[in-house]
Amino acid sequence: MHIWNVFAKEKGRIFGGHTGDTACDHYHRYREDVAMMKEMGIKAYRFSIDWSRVLPEGKGRVNEAGVAFYSNLIDALLEAGIEPYITLYHWELPYEIYKRGGWMNPKSVKWFGEYAKLVAERFSDRVKYFFTFNEPQCFIGLGFLTGEHAPGIKAPDRDVFEMAHNVLKAHGCAVRMLRQYGKQPLTIGYAPTGTMYYPETEKPEDIEAAREMVFSVPAGGREWTWNVAWWSDPVLLGHYPQEGIRRYEAYLPAFTDEDMKLISEPIDIYGQNIYNGKCIRMGADGKPEEAARYQGFPKAASDWPITPQCLYWGPKFLYERYKKPIYITENGMPCHDVVSLDGKVHDPNRIDFLAQYLSELKRAAGEIELGGYFLWSLMDNFEWTKGYSERFGLVYVDYRTQERIWKDSAYWYRNVIRTGGEEL
Repeated sequence: MHIWNVFAKEKGRIFGGHTGDTACDHYHRYREDVAMMKEMGIKAYRFSIDWSRVLPEGKGRVNEAGVAFYSNLIDALLEAGIEPYITLYHWELPYEIYKRGGWMNPKSVKWFGEYAKLVAERFSDRVKYFFTFNEPQCFIGLGFLTGEHAPGIKAPDRDVFEMAHNVLKAHGCAVRMLRQYGKQPLTIGYAPTGTMYYPETEKPEDIEAAREMVFSVPAGGREWTWNVAWWSDPVLLGHYPQEGIRRYEAYLPAFTDEDMKLISEPIDIYGQNIYNGKCIRMGADGKPEEAARYQGFPKAASDWPITPQCLYWGPKFLYERYKKPIYITENGMPCHDVVSLDGKVHDPNRIDFLAQYLSELKRAAGEIELGGYFLWSLMDNFEWTKGYSERFGLVYVDYRTQERIWKDSAYWYRNVIRTGGEEL
């Protein structure tokens, strides 16, 4: 059991009182789903391991049935010619670890390392690619600062900075364990997110303004976690951004040289989840300013703005700063998908979205080292506090029957894969 199992049972936490107990039932239908991936032409599948499924108490006792599920999934993927990419942590903190203080407990670093050791021992004979954490900005910022996500805590800033530091140390500990216990040379990465920015024009001053904003640290408020530099500079550059240290000095725990050495254990690839961005120009006062969106600006069903430029400028800025192969580890959009009278799901908005975003990413690929792109998501699923109200998938899931229906975008995406994006 993890914190989301508990959180979802609390009244008013999740849209419609939905829970993730069954969702798209991938646990029982993974062979069917892998066959669908193969038919779609998917070359790689990024999935996360539920820490509590393999270690129910977060440490110690191993749940062999949970290990067997992931082992069987990996075998099925490889048999289908699909490269598995494992993410160690996508927000599901074991409830027993949470009861022991969770990320506030310094021992969480070691516990996460032990979990990574188990994963390396059981799966690295067949899996070469690993990401440690997915979106710490979300599971720390939304989970422990604003209280929107599990476990729904509004902690003092001092505690949240302590948790953030422990998460980064846990990342480094996991990297060490994967290296030490990996059964073959591994490719290891990290998959944060953060507010993305792109320039209003390609004038040098606007480009510089957008670049500055991507790596700026917010001045304050309850959303300080939502940035790139605080979470990525320590991992890739070996130090926290000075701007953040100055602004947050009163809340910061002590950072030792040993901490920073652990956090900056060398990684091979850098993932970033990018959905949208803000348009920036250099103001008359020489400071970056946001350009207002026009009335009727396009948006997804989630009300997120549709800004394909962020998939060119985002990877470009990140590569320039961190000098690692860039993976887009999440990108996509929810639509108001329905099964039409013809029994099909027509989603032209998603096709248009992907065509625009992938065209920008294709442009970036000509200028940087782009490792890969993972669309969110293969199937509709439980979308955290939104429950089943948002559908991101290429494949429609009827949650009453578990029927899978390919949306028009799935057929379109299959053609993009087959042609190597020639038509973009």
